[in-house]
Amino acid sequence: MTAPSAPSIAEELRGAGLRVTAGRVALLDTVRAGDHLDAETIASGVRDRVGHISLQAVYEALHALTAAGLVRRIEPAGGPARFEGRVGDNHHHLVCRNCGAVKDVDCVVGAAPCLDPSDDEGYLVDQADVTFWGLCPNCRPKTP
Repeated sequence: MTAPSAPSIAEELRGAGLRVTAGRVALLDTVRAGDHLDAETIASGVRDRVGHISLQAVYEALHALTAAGLVRRIEPAGGPARFEGRVGDNHHHLVCRNCGAVKDVDCVVGAAPCLDPSDDEGYLVDQADVTFWGLCPNCRPKTP
């Protein structure tokens, strides 16, 4: 007996109620193959796959894919929005203050949403967004 195969990107788009286009397929593939990419880097990756696409079309597709839950948008302070394909698990991020590198870090304690506010003010909290700031291994001062 074989395990069921993962849905194709086209099937995921259809399942999210989105129209399947070569640009959207290439965009989602680019985001998933990358590491916290900004929109311009994503546009470049899409162009490598399908030819010309405007930056505006990339932003519109990113918005649609984010709204559909297929892409996650993060916004580290002082930098451009970044996009990633790891969705639905409420992970957090490490950001280098020097070079801007972003890495995933799994939830620090317990189950989602990882942290509970001291007073939720009546909100039904379903996600906590934590960003750890520091220096990545490449930017840390080397000790002799």
